[in-house]
Amino acid sequence: MERPTLEDIFRARRRIQPYIVRTPLHRYPQLSKLLGFEAYVKHENYQYTGAFKVRGGVNLISQLTPEERERGVITASTGNHGQSIAYASRLFGVKAYICVPQKANPDKVEAIRSLGATIIAGGRDFEEARLNAERLAEEWGYRYIHSGNEPHLIAGVGTIGLEIIEDLPDLDAVIIPVGGGSGAAGVSTVIKAFCPEVEVIAVQAEKAPSVYLSWKNGRIVETDTAETMAEGLATRRAFELPLEIMRKQVDDFVLVSEEEIRSAIRLYVEKAHTIAEGAGAASLAAGYKLRERLKGEKVVLILSGGNITAKTLREILCEG
Repeated sequence: MERPTLEDIFRARRRIQPYIVRTPLHRYPQLSKLLGFEAYVKHENYQYTGAFKVRGGVNLISQLTPEERERGVITASTGNHGQSIAYASRLFGVKAYICVPQKANPDKVEAIRSLGATIIAGGRDFEEARLNAERLAEEWGYRYIHSGNEPHLIAGVGTIGLEIIEDLPDLDAVIIPVGGGSGAAGVSTVIKAFCPEVEVIAVQAEKAPSVYLSWKNGRIVETDTAETMAEGLATRRAFELPLEIMRKQVDDFVLVSEEEIRSAIRLYVEKAHTIAEGAGAASLAAGYKLRERLKGEKVVLILSGGNITAKTLREILCEG
């Protein structure tokens, strides 16, 4: 697998521009006052599918060969990646099959189904759903799409970095949630190419630390469980290509607790009047944790998605 280049990311932007939203980068005074630094939120929750993954899905599906389009595609997802592939497949007339865990977020599953993809539910978590997708791809001959080890996915989501640099060229740091790592890999490729002095900080959940541990140890570390409420971060095994890129381009990596994630969801509602899912709120949770170190700086928080169920959001708000 070849690492996507900056040129690949520029090409991806031209390719996906007609089909995605150029999301806003907003500064929120109340949030900034609380954190002690200038907080700019990159609103990927405003995408058509409610999450950043759609950028990579459109870039990949649009480049399938005629033979691959005829075969159809299959992938595994906890929700947002599946919506991305379903959305892109509908755009380009490709049959899509999405393997999800048995207890996947029901709102995300319904969203995938509404975009025309076929749902295949099974397994206790993402890792088991991924193994199921690989097995079915082999049996049925579909084009298997790995959720991390795909240069086109990474190049597509890397376009977030281009927008950030254009809107805030004098930023000091960017904080990026990590599930499989495609977002951190793509965005850091852009940031380090244009502004190598900018600090790139990755964040994962304490209850799903496989990528964090792999980044620290320089090798793939697999965990037995990934029981975080932030399903977008719930991976038990790091992926080779994003990890290779993050090892070279991510400056710091932190873990946040379940309560810190839930508190960040409430803060987004209270201080920015916006909705974040668990993974999307993780960057704010990390920013709050690192607020003393980042004091006075211009920091971009990537709000990667807003696909939280109404039931979960109500519970979290009532806790506050």
